[in-house]
Amino acid sequence: MFTSLLLVYNTSYSNTSIDQKDGESQQKEHPTKSNIRPPKPTISSLQGYSSIIDHKSLKMHCSNCALVTSSGHLTGGGWGDEIDRTECVIRMNDAPTKDFQRDVGQRTSLRVVAHSSMQRILRSRQELLNNSQDTIFIFWGPSNYMRRDGKGLIYNNLRLMNQVLPRLQVYIISRQKMLQFDELFKRETGKDRRISNSWLSTGWFTMSIALELCDRINVYGMVAPEFCKEPSHPSVPYHYYEPMGPDECSMYISHERGRRGSHHRFITEKQVFANWARTFNIHFYQPNWRPRPLSENITAAPALPVS
Repeated sequence: MFTSLLLVYNTSYSNTSIDQKDGESQQKEHPTKSNIRPPKPTISSLQGYSSIIDHKSLKMHCSNCALVTSSGHLTGGGWGDEIDRTECVIRMNDAPTKDFQRDVGQRTSLRVVAHSSMQRILRSRQELLNNSQDTIFIFWGPSNYMRRDGKGLIYNNLRLMNQVLPRLQVYIISRQKMLQFDELFKRETGKDRRISNSWLSTGWFTMSIALELCDRINVYGMVAPEFCKEPSHPSVPYHYYEPMGPDECSMYISHERGRRGSHHRFITEKQVFANWARTFNIHFYQPNWRPRPLSENITAAPALPVS
C-alpha cells in the first residue's frame, strides 16, 4: 500500500509500524519520556544527501526525534525542556532558539534549509552557524541553484561558507532525490507538482527526511489538516519569532487556493502527514491531535495507488 513511500525510504527506514502499546500511550498528553537511550545500531548511509565538501553520503539515525515547526502555536506551550531531552531535534530554515528556549528548546541536531532562506541564515550567522558546529545542515533547492559546475549560486555560496567554517556539517539534496520527492508528492496526492504550480514546502522535505532518520517522530506546532476550517480556530502568527507577521491560517488558505504563480500546498501536505501518522510512528503536540479514522476524515488525501 505504501509503495510510494518506498521510493524514498527503501534504504533506511524500518520498524515504523505503530504497535498496540504505542497506540495506547498516545492517549496521554505528553510524549514518552526516557532518560535511558538504547545502544545505537550500525548507521547506514542515506542516499541522496551528500556533503558539500567531500560528497560523502549522510550517516544519521535517531530512535526519537523532535520535529519543531516554526508555527506561532508553539508560543506559550512550554515544551522547550521536553524537546531538549529528545535524542535528536530537527528544525527548519532560520527558526531561532535564542529568547524562545522555554517554548522551542535550544538544541538542534538537524536543520533543513530552503535555498530561499540562505541569506537569512547568513544574517543570523552567530546563532545559526558559529554556535552550531555540531548541527547537521541539509539544504534543498532547484537543481540549477545546486549544480556543481561553478554555475550553481547556492552551491557556490555553501562551498564558501563551509570553507570559512570548516567544522560545519553541510549537505545538499541531490537532483535525483529531489525528483523522488516530487514523485512522492504526486503519488500521495494525485497532483503533479509542476502542472499544479506547486512548490513543496520545507515542512514537506523535513517530515520526509525525518521518516528516513527517526524511529519515532514527535511533531511540535503542526495543526491538523482541517484546523483552519474550524470556525473558532485561534489566530496565531505564521512564525513564532515574528509575532506581528501574517496569520498562519490565512497563509495556508491563500497558498492552497492560489492558481497563478507557484504556491505551497500546506493543507494538502498536512493531509498526507496525517495519513502517514496512521501507519508510521508520528505524533503531534501543541496542538495535540491524532488523525481521524479514515471513515470519519472526509478531507483525507486521495487513496494511494495500488502497484
